[in-house]
Amino acid sequence: MPGSAPPTPSASTPPPTDWRAVAVVVAAGVASSFHLGKVAIAAPQLQSGLGLSLAMLGALGGTFALLGAVGGVLAGSVVARAGARRMLVLGLVATGLGTLLAVPSASYAVLLASRVVEGLGFVLITVAGPTVLARQVQAADRSRAMALWSCFMPTGIALAMLTGPWFGGWRSLWMAAALASGLIAALVLWAVPRDTPAHHEAHGTAPSARLAQVWRGPALALATSFLLYSLMFFALFSFLPVLLQQRMQVDASTVGLLAALASAANIAGNLAAGALLPRLGRTVLGTAAAAAMGLCALGIFVPVLPPWAAFALCLVFSAMGGLVPASLLSSVPQVSATPAHAALAVGLLMQGSNLGQALGPLLVGNAVDRHGWPAAAVCVVVAALAMAGAVRWRVGVEGS
Repeated sequence: MPGSAPPTPSASTPPPTDWRAVAVVVAAGVASSFHLGKVAIAAPQLQSGLGLSLAMLGALGGTFALLGAVGGVLAGSVVARAGARRMLVLGLVATGLGTLLAVPSASYAVLLASRVVEGLGFVLITVAGPTVLARQVQAADRSRAMALWSCFMPTGIALAMLTGPWFGGWRSLWMAAALASGLIAALVLWAVPRDTPAHHEAHGTAPSARLAQVWRGPALALATSFLLYSLMFFALFSFLPVLLQQRMQVDASTVGLLAALASAANIAGNLAAGALLPRLGRTVLGTAAAAAMGLCALGIFVPVLPPWAAFALCLVFSAMGGLVPASLLSSVPQVSATPAHAALAVGLLMQGSNLGQALGPLLVGNAVDRHGWPAAAVCVVVAALAMAGAVRWRVGVEGS
């Protein structure tokens, strides 16, 4: 009515979306995945400078996935109690300090310990980041914000691969990564609003009861979908350079370029999800992504197509897979009763993602060693069928 006071937004309604804050949170995610990817690009220097074996390098690279696979829900509980913004800053500080811990040392034990500290920060960032976004953006902007967030992993790893050679040695790369984490932590404190009391878990609430509700609800179906997607994605991308050389006869000079192009396709898929989700819905996107990844795997791993066609399917596999993370993460507020439930749900999703990241290379590597590349297609097709079933399971649990 004319002259009446404007309606007061409720405590649970976020203010108008601040895209500057969204950009800073996404930058925090990119910084965390840069730390994940820096070991791979610095591997030759770590081998020559510290005398590390491939097994040692594998342990350094797998630390993040292992910590995420066992600690995602615990991180969600910590974020719910302490506040997502605070834990996002703490995660960035941990990755920076862990990185600095390794710089003056030539000991593998110290380097591994530093990766554990970095990994703990990585888990906090990957849980707190989408939790902050879910609280800060309007519902109409959620799909776009989560699509941007979902690009953090391929973007950070690609940046590590592209910029790593610019530095004279691994210590210089580590110092630059630590500095970036510190700067972004300062930006988070400046650009991201503080958590309100409504964003924190009430101390009188039983965490075990809330955790039981999350495990019994649709969040478990979302986490299962994330696990299966991650398993399929890393089943291909962990072995893509080897596949390009052995299966597709690509020369060593162009392997890196083609692998980067395939990663860029995943970023494009993540961004496309933001536009497609409001039009097609999560069920359609999830089912289509699972079907496309399974079908592409047949043409990629089974030697029936010419190399250029098999690589084209790698691009489709990556792009269609990119539709999944944003679709799943944007569902969290819809399946969570309170902000504390949402933090636990995000932790459960990240736990599933990291478990798939650890299982995918292990299962496919063993299958290929025993039965050749076509066995990888069988693994991915089975996972794709299971993911399509998990998508339907989520719909059934939600009753829609």
